[in-house]
This record gives sequence, structure tokens and C-alpha cells, in this order.
Amino acid sequence: MSSNKWSLAGLAAVVAALIAVSVVGAAPQRPFPVTLKAANGFVTIDKRPVRIVSLSPTATETLFAIGAGAQVVAVDDQSNYPASAPMTKLSGYRPNAEAVAAYQPDLVVTSSSANNLIPALEKLHIPVLLEPSAKSIGDAYVQMRQLGFATGHDAEARKVVSQMKTKIDAAVAATPKAKTVSVFHELSPDFYSATSKTFIGRVYALFGVGNIADAADKTGSGYPQLSAEYVIASNPSLIVLADTKCCGQTAASVKSRPGWSSIRAVQQGNIVPASDDVTSRWGPRIVDFVRVVAAAVRRAER
Repeated sequence: MSSNKWSLAGLAAVVAALIAVSVVGAAPQRPFPVTLKAANGFVTIDKRPVRIVSLSPTATETLFAIGAGAQVVAVDDQSNYPASAPMTKLSGYRPNAEAVAAYQPDLVVTSSSANNLIPALEKLHIPVLLEPSAKSIGDAYVQMRQLGFATGHDAEARKVVSQMKTKIDAAVAATPKAKTVSVFHELSPDFYSATSKTFIGRVYALFGVGNIADAADKTGSGYPQLSAEYVIASNPSLIVLADTKCCGQTAASVKSRPGWSSIRAVQQGNIVPASDDVTSRWGPRIVDFVRVVAAAVRRAER
């Protein structure tokens, strides 16, 4: 009888926690312990974490944006924003559980479960939140709310999400729906791109932009590799370069590619350099990406 009461009470706590993190405008931060559902299942955090390790650049940006930066003791080698983030040699792509545990974290946030990271940390009784790449802006909002709830900053997270929604809605409202604009979003100089099914592609969809990568995604990965011939034949009216930092691509380098002078985007000067980081992360700087796309669409429609 007693065990049944405890299990029902536990279930009620889990349900309440899930409601709190999934609904914007929910009740104020619940006292710890808290339980929430991340991509790796139900995770219980016994007390407000003060030694957080982030292995996700997106999570790092979010943690600092919601006021949890002071609780972060280490971030991975790709977490370059904000500048005050305590960057280390930890890898988010090939995470090493032993190296992570050396920081004595009371919470680890990661976007990948590679190298058996999560089971290894769970054996050490270290709570882990798996927050993989968002598929939509709505998914990104949910992750931000989860991080707020997990760190004791639910009110701040709700405020960040609310402000983002307002800014994004304003950018979309100020930009007439594209009628003739098609985009080639370049992830790398070997012509990898992102389709409308990806988080990146959904930002373009906000403005009614056609995506030339969609028809080329035969495997459904969301990130097909195109060819120069395919891009030229597709004749996009907008080219967005998300490989400026990694690979030094510029409008000038695109113009110099053989055969590309016939593309509408090149002829009309609609080649837009964008930060690799901003376009690939699903954190608070989504707003910056949306504004870049909005401005590019307005120019391309003229």
C-alpha cells in the first residue's frame, strides 16, 4: 500500500514537471528536486546545479542567456559564444566521459550521445540532459524552457523565449511572403546544403522561400550534397553562405566559380554571407538568423 502511494506521488511529480517545462507561462520555478523529460528520457535533478558542463554550443549560449552562466564550470571546444564561457578541450563530437567527470559536474548538457557518454555518466550518478539538434523553432523553445527549469532559471527562460517570439514575429510581419525567391543555403564549399525539413530550412519557410535542396535529398537526410551543375541549373535567386568562418567563402569567391555567373543570385548581387555559428545553432541567436533571412528576402524580391 505504501509503495503504491509513493509511486503515484512520483508519477504526479513527473507529470507536473513536464507540464511546467512544456507550457510557456507556466507556474514559477518549482523547488528542487525536479524531473523533466529530455531526449534521453526522464531526468531527475536533485538540487540546483552549480557545476554545469555544456558539450553543446547551443546549450552554452542558452545557459548564459537565461542567467545560468555563473553555474557553468566548463564548455566544449566549439562553445565560442559568449566570450565569457569557460571553453576547454572537451569535445562534444567525441565526448570522453572520464574527462567530463573530472570537472565534478552536477549536470551535463549535451547534443550528442556519442562514445557511450550518457550511460557512462549515469553510472557515476551524474544527471545528463540530451538536447539534440532542434527540428523547428518550437523545438528550440522547448529546449530553452527545459534548461531554465533544470537550472533554476525558469522565469528567465520564459522571458527569453517570449522576447524571441516577439522579435521573430515582427521580422516575419515586416517581410512580404516571397513569391519568386529560391535559396541555396551553402553549408560548405563542397555544396552540402539544408532542406526545408531541417531547422535551418524552416527559417526560410517562414518567409515562403523555395529551397533548391529539397528535390536533391534522395535519402531524406535533410543535408544533401549538391553539385555545382545542380546549383547552376536550379538558378537560385538567393545564396546564403554559412561557410564564411570555417572555409573563408565570400561573395567574391562565389562569383569566381566556373559557370556561376549565370545564376540569378550572382547577377543580382543576392549573395549573403552569414555566420556559420549563428545559422547552425538553435539558441537565442535564432533571431539574428531570421533577421538576416528577412533582409535578404526583401532585397531579392525587389
